[in-house]
Amino acid sequence: MLKILVGIVLVALVIGVIFVVASQASEEWSVGDVIRTPDSAFENLPDYPFKANYVDSLGYRIHYVDEGPRDGQVVLLLHGQPSWSYLYRHMIPVLADAGFRVIAPDNVGFGKSDKPLKSNDHSYQMHIDVMSNFVDELDLENMTFFGQDWGGLIGLRVVADRPSRFSRIMLSNTALPAAGGVQGWLGYPLFRLSVWREGDVQELDPNSFSFAKWVAYARHTKQFDFAGLFQRATTRTLSDEELAGYAAPYPSNEYLAAVRIFPTLVASQLRQNQKVMDDFYAKWDKPLLTAYGTEDVIMAGREKVWQNLVPGAQGQAHTMVEGGQHFIQDDKPAEISQLLIDFINNN
Repeated sequence: MLKILVGIVLVALVIGVIFVVASQASEEWSVGDVIRTPDSAFENLPDYPFKANYVDSLGYRIHYVDEGPRDGQVVLLLHGQPSWSYLYRHMIPVLADAGFRVIAPDNVGFGKSDKPLKSNDHSYQMHIDVMSNFVDELDLENMTFFGQDWGGLIGLRVVADRPSRFSRIMLSNTALPAAGGVQGWLGYPLFRLSVWREGDVQELDPNSFSFAKWVAYARHTKQFDFAGLFQRATTRTLSDEELAGYAAPYPSNEYLAAVRIFPTLVASQLRQNQKVMDDFYAKWDKPLLTAYGTEDVIMAGREKVWQNLVPGAQGQAHTMVEGGQHFIQDDKPAEISQLLIDFINNN
């Protein structure tokens, strides 16, 4: 009897190990079939008069804003999910007028960039690789990186991949999800299980919000509520035209693969991110500044990770921006822009 029980336990352990290993996100990827939002969808967007620029990066056409003097110091602005470079519409002119060359790309699947049709064509690694190659294609040097939301998840890995191209980092309302050891292996499978248990979420209840519910909603809802999401995640009342601007790249569900899958990918590289934190950011001695919003409960306290870990964060004028919600670029664009300008000028 004992031998049978031991055999059952061993079989269960083997199955468990196979499941955990098989559930890890692959770092291999291939270019998928894409769709492009018609230019007509972007006509007459408020406060977004910028010329469209395009470059091919590892098989995908990437759109980017490129404003300000060509010989100015480069500021790279990376957006998250489900936003696009439209998020920076109020900051771009301020930074350009201050003499900086402002580069604001749309991640693959967002804005005016190519949109893979299948969610499975998206991976954390693909987005890191494409954006790392993007800065190579434009041959950008001496950059100041500003990242918020997924802009940080992707951009912080890009900095680690191309450290010689970056001189400074400013972070707002972002994180780099990381874990080592057993937690690093189990985190993603357990996270995906928690999302599966939420089922087919069609609407978000603000009174019972959880991250797993948000992930399930993004994956399954038949009507992605851009207007409601952005207004709930800002303290400033956005106009109907502004809210429509955020939804402009996605005229139908066919365009939403990236928007739907990104939340699922948050925990997909816990071990890899932990290695980057330990081997790279724990030794990063170039300037790093945090400016997080006081009203962003999702990212509350995440700024301390960077302040405590990164040598280059020591002695910097870290700020909590009063009244700033998650999409702080909409709530406090003038304040964030000035903090960024001062950070560059003081370092």
